[in-house]
Order: sequence, then C-alpha cells, then structure tokens
Amino acid sequence: MHTRWHFSDSDAIWLAQALAFVARAEREALAARGEFHIVLAGGDTPRDVYAALARETHDWPRWRVWFGDERCLPAGHPERNSTMAGAALLDHVPIAAVHAIPGERGALMAAVLYDGELDGVGDFDLVILGLGEDGHTASLFPGRVFEHEPDVLPVFDAPKPPPERVSLSAGRLSRARHALFLVRGTAKRDALLRWRADAAALPLIPAATIRPEAGVDVLLAPDLSTPGVFP
Repeated sequence: MHTRWHFSDSDAIWLAQALAFVARAEREALAARGEFHIVLAGGDTPRDVYAALARETHDWPRWRVWFGDERCLPAGHPERNSTMAGAALLDHVPIAAVHAIPGERGALMAAVLYDGELDGVGDFDLVILGLGEDGHTASLFPGRVFEHEPDVLPVFDAPKPPPERVSLSAGRLSRARHALFLVRGTAKRDALLRWRADAAALPLIPAATIRPEAGVDVLLAPDLSTPGVFP
C-alpha cells in the first residue's frame, strides 16, 4: 500500500491542493458512475476546506455525503462533526443526500442504523480523514484490534470526550478509490514520524490501518512541511 506525502509552502497552497484533490475525485466519479460518494472528517482541520468548497461550483445534486465518525451528542450540538460540516459546507449548497450518523441515538443504536444505511453502498469515491496526536483517525483510537471488525463500530471508551462515539471501521474506510488525510499542527509530528518511518511496524497507529488498494495521500500543512519539523 502506497502512502504519498504532499508538502506545502503556505496555507493557501495547502488549501488549493486539497480543493484540487476533491475536484479530481469528483470528476472521476461522475464520469464513471454518475454519483460522487464522499466521506467527510470532523475536527478543526478540514473546516477551511469545507468552507472553501462551499464557495466553488460543483455538481452538488450528484454528491452523496457520508461521515467517518460522529460523537454521541444531541442533534445540532456544536461539537458534532455533522454540525461543523453543515455550518461550513452542507447548509450552503444543494447536496441531494447527506447521510448523518444519528449519534443522538447512542453508540449502539446509531451504529446499527448507519450500517443499515450503508447497506448496498460500494466503494466510496473519496474518504477525507484527519490525524490525532496519538495517531487516531475517525474515532479509531490506539489499543484496539482493527481486523475483522464490522463496517460501523460503536465506541464506548474514547480517550477524548465524549467517550461514546460511532465510527466507520478501518476496513470500511479502506473501501475507497481515494483517501486523503488533511494534517495540520506540529503536535502531530511524532505520530507522522511513526507512520512514515515504518508503516509495517507494530503496533500500527490507527491511521496506518486505512489501506485502500490505490494507497493514501497525506497533505501536510506548512507547519509540518518545514525542514526539521517533518523530514
């Protein structure tokens, strides 16, 4: 599995690279299948990308939006990933189908419901992911077994609040034609160094368990592209 590392000299370049990646995946998907299935990440890092997408012209009615994970909080809670993505992008464009994870139902029920919603959906066209300081991605945290898991996981013991979450599994996130990690913040340097030094080393950081057939692309913001920060 190939991991491609992309560096950027400025925030503007980093943002342009991310937007170009999304546009390219969209064009490929619409030309081949007529729909664009994209999985969105939560957290602060992708917010600027989503807001910039909302200012662009895309074939929104043919987008099908999914989420990599969600916190089990009330609908509309400001710390929910769907709330952030809505405020930055989804509330401003005419996307035909937004498949939010119903985290307000609790981890177990929400996982069951989202698994049913994904039934019959093939490979995603693009999965956008982030990276935590401990190497986690989506709500896949270190210390768990990542093989032979169902497509959608209830999470009850996340080390960051809230402890109860829902996440797509590493296997389901790997069923993607493209996977793009958006990474910003020097506190993530150690996790990146572990990932880059030896992707086969055990134990794997969770991000390294995302292994689409075509590999993954990691887009590093300028604070991680400076020599000496991430060689």
